Amino acid sequence: MIIQVALVLIALVFMIVTLVLDYMRPGMILFSVSVFFLCAGIISPEEILAGFSNKGVITVALLFLVSEGVRKSGALSSIIKKLLPVKKTTIFKSHLRILPSVAFISAFLNNTPVVVIFAPMIKQWAERVKLPATKFLIPLSYITILGGMCTLIGTSTNLVVHGMITSAGYEGFTMFELGKVGIFIALAGLIYLSVFSSRLLPDRRDSLIDNENVNCINIVEAVIGPRFPGVNKTLKDFNFERHYGAEVKQIKRAGDFFSSEELLNIRMKEGDTLVLVVDKSFVATWGESSVFVMLANGQEDPTEVSPIGSKRKILAITLLGLMIIGATVGELPVVKEMFPNIQLDMFFFVSVTTVIMAWARLFSPRKYTKYISWDILITIACAFAVSKAMVNSGVSDLIASRMIQLSHYFGPHVLLAALFLITNIFTEVITNNAAAALSFPLALSISSQLGVSPMPFFVVICVAASASFATPIGYQTNLIVQGIGDYKFTDFLRVGLPLNVITFIISMLLIPLIWPF
Repeated sequence: MIIQVALVLIALVFMIVTLVLDYMRPGMILFSVSVFFLCAGIISPEEILAGFSNKGVITVALLFLVSEGVRKSGALSSIIKKLLPVKKTTIFKSHLRILPSVAFISAFLNNTPVVVIFAPMIKQWAERVKLPATKFLIPLSYITILGGMCTLIGTSTNLVVHGMITSAGYEGFTMFELGKVGIFIALAGLIYLSVFSSRLLPDRRDSLIDNENVNCINIVEAVIGPRFPGVNKTLKDFNFERHYGAEVKQIKRAGDFFSSEELLNIRMKEGDTLVLVVDKSFVATWGESSVFVMLANGQEDPTEVSPIGSKRKILAITLLGLMIIGATVGELPVVKEMFPNIQLDMFFFVSVTTVIMAWARLFSPRKYTKYISWDILITIACAFAVSKAMVNSGVSDLIASRMIQLSHYFGPHVLLAALFLITNIFTEVITNNAAAALSFPLALSISSQLGVSPMPFFVVICVAASASFATPIGYQTNLIVQGIGDYKFTDFLRVGLPLNVITFIISMLLIPLIWPF
């Protein structure tokens, strides 16, 4: 057992370091660690595969397709057009008009497509009304995170923790259960962002390349995605023009700009924004590709290449609404009694919705695999194996017992705070799902050794793993707006760290009251 504890601790340190250094994709790192545990006899083949068949993981995959169906319908573009003020306005009034609606939308849709659609449109609108786009893009990312905390399907982290809870034999979350604390955090975050973000964020205007003799309709900003084949390569090694028929004029990263001679020697990374000179076919050709997370060319919706009928918008919103209502009503005891042979949960309704959207051609059924972020799914599935290895080896019990000894005189509240901080630090430097995987077995062990309910610890993991505000690397939407908004790392720290503190305080006050120990 001592050898197994040592092996697991060494592997966890290796995992965290390689995730921080971005040595390879998170999914492959967690899979490698899981295979190591398998070879060491710490987990069985069934345990390493359990995550891949978990209902929560499959639900996350299907929600990618549902989000794509809504995105392709054009409904989100229509909503943001109505939210953006037509006349010149103030930053504060614009925040109050835009952010609440975005929070509501992100409670039911994957955050990434929301930001991918809204960010370039908000940037274009800000330039049109003579306001700095930098005052809006970080708040856009943050409010989608805050909205995602409010429902079971608002973020993959909630579904991951829900899946781990049910796998451990406990009752999982209902659709709006996390909203009991999430709504208060979202409201506080909304007030904070509306009042203070305009003061804390830079007043930086668009600094696109000095494009003499270049027609700005031919300029596209492309955010590099995980499947971009030139990741970690320079433009000397990777002929971008031959691959994509476009010329790279500038690389933007963390508020820095690389152009001219230095451009050829910079290694491209996921999340970098490339400023390209393209022809008219570029957006149509690569708009649906996962090579780029986002393309922005100054048009109102750069991802749409064909007009969308109002019937498709209505159908997409109706299906989404029915899915949410169905999953909520399906949890009621009276409904469970009426349909004893059918489990009317989120998995059931998201599966039905996905099939209808495919047959209704709301997303292309021939390209459906492109809309799923497989690295996120592999990361989540392997997170179950990593978590199981911590339990099997006794690492979680060992760490939990040490934490309990250190907080002997303060009770479970201080352990709740410690778990929040541990999870939140992990999510800022690695990924939210990996952070949840490391923290979940600790929550089980702490609650078991104290003889208290584990539910407040489970909720804390959901909130803390989602609250990635202080760095751009913990959440993909932060990386997206960092590139298009030309933000520096310190911009996220300046406005995000107080939001982390606000989230922590509200969580510590409300979670023990709503979910008693």
